Amino acid sequence: MTNNVSILDATLRDGGQGLEDLNKNGFSRLCFDESDKSAIISHLSQSGVEMIELGAIGPSKDNKNPFAIYQTIEELSQYLPPTRTDRIMYLGLYIGPDTDINLIPQHDESLVEGVRVILRYSELQKSLDYCQALSRKGYKVFVQPMLTMRYTQDELERVIQSANDMNAYACYFVDSYGYMGQEDIQRFYELYDRLLAPGIRMGFHAHNNMNMAMANAIHFSHMANERPLILDACATGMGQGAGNLATEMIVPYMNTYFGKDYKLDNILEVCDLLDRKMLPSSPWGYSLTCFLPALYKTAYKYAIMMRMGYHLPFTEINRLLRDMPDDMRNRYTSDNLTKIISSSNH
Repeated sequence: MTNNVSILDATLRDGGQGLEDLNKNGFSRLCFDESDKSAIISHLSQSGVEMIELGAIGPSKDNKNPFAIYQTIEELSQYLPPTRTDRIMYLGLYIGPDTDINLIPQHDESLVEGVRVILRYSELQKSLDYCQALSRKGYKVFVQPMLTMRYTQDELERVIQSANDMNAYACYFVDSYGYMGQEDIQRFYELYDRLLAPGIRMGFHAHNNMNMAMANAIHFSHMANERPLILDACATGMGQGAGNLATEMIVPYMNTYFGKDYKLDNILEVCDLLDRKMLPSSPWGYSLTCFLPALYKTAYKYAIMMRMGYHLPFTEINRLLRDMPDDMRNRYTSDNLTKIISSSNH
């Protein structure tokens, strides 16, 4: 079996964004302190995973440092280990094309090597132009079409062509709401592999709403050929919604079937830190609350707010999600939620 598959650990970034969202909605006060961040980065750096995401970047009037969300790439890059090797790439993720591109410096050795950019579906061309500009500044760009299932084939071909034009480092498909099946993985893989320029990596970001993250990741990894593949994962499966592929689960699988030499003990040190500080009240992992919106191909936050905010029974949540207007499904807003709840009471 080829070992042409790399792991990108997103514990701090996806986990941090998940904690920030819970905090914003009053469901949790959990966050990372500075020693947590340092320990997580250190253990991941020793584990052998090829890529480590240090956090997210996005302008805000609030201090989101405890969620590993930073105002600038310079601020995020302060978390780079003092001693680094060529075998590990450190990255940050731009939440969208919101930071003034003229304020982002040309890449140099003091900054993270890779940047991922979430493509905003409503501003697709702006997002692709943003990726292009970051590539010109010398960063290795990862193109991330969030909620890839939403894209038409024409739109995806446009994304892939743009990735080719900028010579992106990687182009992803992303199971943001956790309802992809293996037939979807196969379809996206074949499309990307056919259209992406040789040498551009293909990435897959799984969410676990239907408890399929590990199975989908295995299916994806076994399609590996000459094109390098990247699998995103988080320790304990931490992340937004039901969370992500668990690093501690995929690491032994890669060691056994792909000839890797990842150090599981270092990943377990991260899991231990999270278990002691966060897991007793962990909101990630399989839950019926996150399964139901995936069943109806709907943003998971609707169900989270219905359950945790309105304390609705599962049968009522199921009915509301099943019957809600299709044009509301892909994007959660509090106004949409209010309309759905109100219409059910009439």
